[in-house]
Amino acid sequence: MSMSQSESRAAERNRDLSLLVAVSLAVLGAALTWLYFIALSAGAAPRLADLAYERLPGTGVSNPVTAVLLNYRAYDTLMELAVLLAALLGIWSLGPAAPGFQRSGAVLAGMVSWVVPLLIVTGGYLLWVGGYAPGGAFQAGALLGAAGVIVRLAGDPRAGLPGEGAQRWLLVLGVLVFTLVGLGLMAFGAGFLTYPPKFAKWLILLIEMAATVAIGVALAAAYVGGRPPGPEAQPTAEDEDALTAAETPTPDPTPALRPQP
Repeated sequence: MSMSQSESRAAERNRDLSLLVAVSLAVLGAALTWLYFIALSAGAAPRLADLAYERLPGTGVSNPVTAVLLNYRAYDTLMELAVLLAALLGIWSLGPAAPGFQRSGAVLAGMVSWVVPLLIVTGGYLLWVGGYAPGGAFQAGALLGAAGVIVRLAGDPRAGLPGEGAQRWLLVLGVLVFTLVGLGLMAFGAGFLTYPPKFAKWLILLIEMAATVAIGVALAAAYVGGRPPGPEAQPTAEDEDALTAAETPTPDPTPALRPQP
């Protein structure tokens, strides 16, 4: 077989394959168009938002967002807390946190002294108001995490968090309480995370309180960037040298001119 004949047959196979692909795509497009017109002619189906609002009185909260997160799809929220915990464990597996930091000056220390308590109080407010208005555990936990970031920037190597052992308990608190509530409901004959309407509000509030603490600790610890330093953590020698050099005035290299007699 000559080279020209093999090239001709290869070109024919490519042409046949291209034609087959084109026909398949045309058939698929026609089928999708047909299904689209069938869906349009079938009329509007019940919207999920309408169904969510219809069942809202039995969720224990009047905020539909909180109802969706902690009642309708509580499994997803539980897994989100587990993913956040797994992410922080991955950060800790990288080794100890970098010790580099500098002590805050008077202006930053003064700002921290009133901004951090304000963030904590606002986080508590968002946690409580989440049952009937925009807010909830994730927003409150984000504010607590921001407070930890500010404390870290002000010179605290642990971002205001307790020791590693206490951090571990606080980090698993959200997943632990979430799971225990679900198992407790199963023990009393209900489904996993199927809240009785009479106790739904307080069970959701309990879960949100634990989730707020876990989210805040996880975000602040993630900003630290490694396993938490011990309680005796102090600035390293390099940090002290850099701070001393920054505080020491640089001598003027220009020689002083003496007055001529």
